[in-house]
Amino acid sequence: MNTLPPQFIENMKKQLPENEWEAFFGVYENKPYKGVRLNPLKGDKQTLASLLPFLDKPVPWEENGFYTEKEKLGGNVFHFAGLFYSQEPSAMCAAPLLDVQAGERVLDLCSAPGGKGTQLACKMQGKGLIVLNEPVSSRAKILSQNVERMGVANAVVCSELPEKLAERFVGYFDKILVDAPCSGEGMFRKNADEALGEWSEENVALCAERQARILNAATKMLRAGGRLVYSTCTFATAEDEGQVCDYLKNHSEMRLIKQEKLYPHKIAGEGHFAALFEKSGACESLPVRAVKLFVSREAERAYREFEKSVFVRAVAKTLHEANGVLYALPDGTFDWKGLQVLRVGIRLGEVKNGRFEPNHSLAVCINKEEFKNAVDLSQTDERVEKYLRGETFEAEGKNGWCAVCAEGYPLGWGKAVNGTIKNHFPKGLRKMQ
Repeated sequence: MNTLPPQFIENMKKQLPENEWEAFFGVYENKPYKGVRLNPLKGDKQTLASLLPFLDKPVPWEENGFYTEKEKLGGNVFHFAGLFYSQEPSAMCAAPLLDVQAGERVLDLCSAPGGKGTQLACKMQGKGLIVLNEPVSSRAKILSQNVERMGVANAVVCSELPEKLAERFVGYFDKILVDAPCSGEGMFRKNADEALGEWSEENVALCAERQARILNAATKMLRAGGRLVYSTCTFATAEDEGQVCDYLKNHSEMRLIKQEKLYPHKIAGEGHFAALFEKSGACESLPVRAVKLFVSREAERAYREFEKSVFVRAVAKTLHEANGVLYALPDGTFDWKGLQVLRVGIRLGEVKNGRFEPNHSLAVCINKEEFKNAVDLSQTDERVEKYLRGETFEAEGKNGWCAVCAEGYPLGWGKAVNGTIKNHFPKGLRKMQ
């Protein structure tokens, strides 16, 4: 284990009772905890768990969370199918505090890589609208990929500064999560080199200043009666309890409902802080313009013909065409003109030479039962690995567009020609040879 910063040690000794010092610093001699969270958008808990033999005991604060000792789960076939998300166990504690409901407007303001945002989306079951924002564009791309993989159909993924969003969405959201960038003291075991290398007292102070600005922007976007969760993966008082205290002083309209701090010597996890607030009284709100729907006759005709040939029933209710791409939008989608948006609802695909060509997003947002034509393979079938590497494979009796599935869970598109499946799994997602 790398040496802990002396100032961090001193700070924690001031923060914790002396009889807890040995236990707290002793955790850094042990391996970090790992966890996975099942995806209820893909199926029920019992069925999903039966396919994942690496699950250990449940995580107490997240109904779909489990501990695991398994390493490198990103190559697992069911990871590609979006059946689970790898997430540090204590990080799962913040999202449940918001108690999001289907049909609400929800914002995850600092969302990448998407653990907490997809956790919220799973609770919404595809109903309502969830905005997942990440200001850093490279991280926003990773966020967008995870939203797609998990089959979230009611999300808008964007990459904007919180202050810019606050100008547009005054009093708009029912629930907001601010999982703020922090000094990362809870990452000293998980990402030791990076977290320890970046830590300093100066960085703690800079993080606290940035967190205050983000919270100010978030507060403007919360409706009266709405709830906000602020969370960090650090133990620094200035970023946790101190931040809460300052926030309440500066925002009389907010009241603290509860706060909790998970220390790694008291729970099975790396540690986390979360505080739940509610906005009281009347507050300013501005109307947000709904998107003006547009779809060309050619695009709608091509898509509906494709839909009729491939699916058991219509799967896209609200069609919208933008920059040549066709989308299925969630109800209540706002006009995103002027915002850096990476994903809205389901990216259905585009028309090429008069024919509709589906996007990967459409395949992984739909259950196998909705497809007329599917190639369902056992997880141990060598053709699964071929597909994930981008290779063609044989499947007798198939023709046309089809879903390629593992144990009944769609991995992506294939196009069958005389029993040969041409691979349409996205190049950027493929497994290495």
